[in-house]
Amino acid sequence: MNAPPRSPARVLIVDDERDLVDLLSIALRRMGLDPQGASSLEEARRRLGADRYGLCLADLRLGDGDGLELVAWIQKHHPETPVAVLTAHASVDAAVRALKLGAFDFVTKPVDLEVLRRLVNAALQNPPSPLERLTRLVGHAPCTEALRQTLVRVSRTQAPVHIQGETGTGKELVARLVHQTGSRREGPFVPVNCGAIPEDLVESELFGHRRGAFTGAVADHTGLIRAAEGGTLFLDEVADLPLATQVKLLRVLQDKTVRPLGGHEETAVDVRFISATHRRLDAEVAAGRFREDLYYRLVVIEVNVPPLRERREDIPELCTAILTRLGGPKPLTISPEALSLLAEYPFPGNVRELENILERASALADGETIEAHHVVLRPRPTSPLPLSAEPKAKPLSLPHYLEELERERLAEMLKLCRGNQAEAARRLGLSARQLRYRVKKLGLDSVPEE
Repeated sequence: MNAPPRSPARVLIVDDERDLVDLLSIALRRMGLDPQGASSLEEARRRLGADRYGLCLADLRLGDGDGLELVAWIQKHHPETPVAVLTAHASVDAAVRALKLGAFDFVTKPVDLEVLRRLVNAALQNPPSPLERLTRLVGHAPCTEALRQTLVRVSRTQAPVHIQGETGTGKELVARLVHQTGSRREGPFVPVNCGAIPEDLVESELFGHRRGAFTGAVADHTGLIRAAEGGTLFLDEVADLPLATQVKLLRVLQDKTVRPLGGHEETAVDVRFISATHRRLDAEVAAGRFREDLYYRLVVIEVNVPPLRERREDIPELCTAILTRLGGPKPLTISPEALSLLAEYPFPGNVRELENILERASALADGETIEAHHVVLRPRPTSPLPLSAEPKAKPLSLPHYLEELERERLAEMLKLCRGNQAEAARRLGLSARQLRYRVKKLGLDSVPEE
């Protein structure tokens, strides 16, 4: 016996412009949906209370109130219903406020029907429970559980997400989980390390270029933003973007279009932006190194990834997961003494450092168990000698003294990393560009390898 045909999904359009409601209704019917209209907040609440809707499209300016009130009301009373806001181009700031309140996405007027189609398709998808896809987030410490619940909430929206956390905490893993638990999981996930791209190539890499746009541009280049079409662009170490590039990125976020270098036409893009940095982005704004308007576009939802020292109870589970990945079908185990040693270590390099320690210990272990003597930890840093303890024969001014300390630390780290500047920058919490500048400034271009 054939199953009865499924009823088309209902879409509620909340707008007091009758012509716009009619236009959107025609477009939605052609998509096989059942559109219904409401001209006021009161009527919208009544309809939402009486029927189940797959999506609500709400104007931000209504005759009897603010559309933001409706967004907040839906999040409280019908959180399972995604709501997207309709806004005039000049009201993008209001749309960003709606995203912070929990709106799924926004679309500007006049409505581009192809943009509307993509938004509706994304909103009406029924992804599996995000908790099913969060198993890669290992641990059950209170701060880990709080992070997991935050990611569940983030999965319901298309809003830009900013991930804050120290180096090595797993910000890219969190970004991938945001992508995989949302409606864009079938689209591409494109990671970009903003600090690793030379400054003169950043715009070409992100926005693309036309042939002949500059010397060496022998062919058209799509750019990473368009490569993420239908998916997610992850801007790691976004604080390293040059100010000129930040201006152009702001335009992409506001207009949802991109224009390649040397091009004259803008192309619509459907991309979700996730950014991350190990530095405080608000402090970068205060210092004038990051644009405030871009900050408010990127940091719509902020996710904080806790350092490993705040989730020490997760270390046993993390060790098991890492050793399973390293060991294949028969992974090594770790002794209680070795675990106790790790539990007392401050982990300045966080989970990434734990991975390195266990990988080294696995190589040193001669049996099936990692013992305490296999675990090699970095010595804890000691405070530099006070100025009064410096040799009398070498009096230094404060700037020179600090420069000497920096030179010694950089030289030590470069030797430890066998001249690998990228690894040294990661361990020191610097971008690759910052390290290159300091190496050149302090005359460390030719540090010998160990």
